[in-house]
Order: sequence, then structure tokens, then C-alpha cells
Amino acid sequence: MTSSTILSIVTFVYGLAAFLYLAGWVFEKPLAGRMGTWTSVIGAAGNAAGIILRWVESYRMGIGHAPLSNLYESLVFFSCVLAIIYLVVEWRTGSRVISAFTAPLACLAMAYASLSPNISDRIQPLIPALKSNWLIAHVITCFIGYAAFAVAFGLSIMYLFKQEGDDAGQEGLSARLPSRAVLDELSHRMVMFGFLFLTTGIITGAVWANSAWGRYWGWDPKETWSLITWFIYATLLHARLMRGWHGKRIAVLSIVGFMAVMFTYFGVNLLPGLHSYGAVG
Repeated sequence: MTSSTILSIVTFVYGLAAFLYLAGWVFEKPLAGRMGTWTSVIGAAGNAAGIILRWVESYRMGIGHAPLSNLYESLVFFSCVLAIIYLVVEWRTGSRVISAFTAPLACLAMAYASLSPNISDRIQPLIPALKSNWLIAHVITCFIGYAAFAVAFGLSIMYLFKQEGDDAGQEGLSARLPSRAVLDELSHRMVMFGFLFLTTGIITGAVWANSAWGRYWGWDPKETWSLITWFIYATLLHARLMRGWHGKRIAVLSIVGFMAVMFTYFGVNLLPGLHSYGAVG
């Protein structure tokens, strides 16, 4: 069985996990939630195994390199880290409903990687600019940050849903979510965690750029949007720590920040630049 086959199967495992989490939340079925947790664990383990096997396969082909060099591989790694983070948050908080809002993101990322006709899962030799030891450090730190921001995004969506339900005096689905104070604090922690790794990713990327292209910063579209994303989250943290912002305004900023992450990840591949190789298989 090849790594691509394993990772394709993982797509459906994550989809099943998301369905079970949502069913547990909507229908108040604790068993479905527990099954969602174990399904996610299996999915994350399969995801990690697929990454390791792909690494081994690349060496067997004589072009050995870490499987972090193109859009397909980055989506696979992003999904794995996202699953691990939301499982850790679930374990620390004891709330499976949080995973109902984040597990679908892992499924969507894997589905896009595995099922999109525009993305190839072939293992290819590295282009010269990627032949650097900084590749692993840069990609890993950036995508740990992206995954943390994805969890913060899910928590912010939950916060807005919870607020609307409470303001209207409704019970039901909204009442089954953690309190707004818990969601606000968890989102803040995820943003701080992601911001640390995004900052590290930008720094390692600058060092990598200097070794590959002879300059630390060149205002390439990817670099520019990474900086924009960094400023959005820096603004969020500043507003919370220095201005005392909480609640809805922070949740909205978190959602805007994740939209910037998505454009940095996907949108800039449509623009000419040194990072355009990210769009190819």
C-alpha cells in the first residue's frame, strides 16, 4: 500500500470523525462523541504514518527529501498537525464539541489534497530553491501556526454562535457549547501559540530566502501576505492585552486572521512570484 492510498483513506476517516462529533453534539449522544475521538486518533495516526511512508518512498526513488515541498504535502502535514492539536485541546478541556467545529477542517484539507484534480500526489525532485535544511524548519513552524489558528477560528465561530443563542434566550445547540468565557480564553491561547510559530516561521523563511536568493526579504506576494497575517494577529493580541478587548471583537479578528492565513496559503499561488511553485504538484 502506498502513502497516497493511506492518505486517501485518512480523508474518509477524518470525514467520519467530523460526522460523529457533529452527531454527538446535535443529538446529545456521548457515545458518538467518544467514537469521534477514537476515529480522530486513528486518522491522525494514519496521517502520520502516510507522511513517514512518503518520506521513505522518496528515498527509495533516489530523490529523498522531507515530504513538505509542495501543496499536496503541505496540506497533508497541516491536517495531521490540526488533528493532533484539536485532540490535545479536547483532552485538556474534556469537551468534544470543540472538535465538532475543527475536525471538519482537517477533513476538508485532506479532501482537497486527495481529490482535487489540480493537485498531484506524485513525489517529485526538489527544485533548487527548496534544497535547503531550512525547508523543514520553515514549513513545520509555519504550519503548526496555521493549524493553531484553524483551531482558534473554530473556537471563534463557536463563540459567535454561543453569543447569538444566549442573546436570543435560546436553548438547545447553543446551550451545549462551553461557556463564552472558556471559548474566549481558549481562542486567545491558540492565537498566542500560533503567533509564536508563525513568527518563527517568518524568521526561518527569511534566513532560507537569503541562502536561496541572496536576500532576506523581497516583498514577494507570499512574504507580503505572511506579514499582513502576522500584523492581524499581532493587532489581536495587542488589543486584548493592552486594550482589554474580549469576546465578540476578538472572535471577529480571529476569523479575519484565519481568512488572511487562507489567502496566504492558497491565494498567493495565483499570483506571480518566487513562491508560485506551491501551486504545482
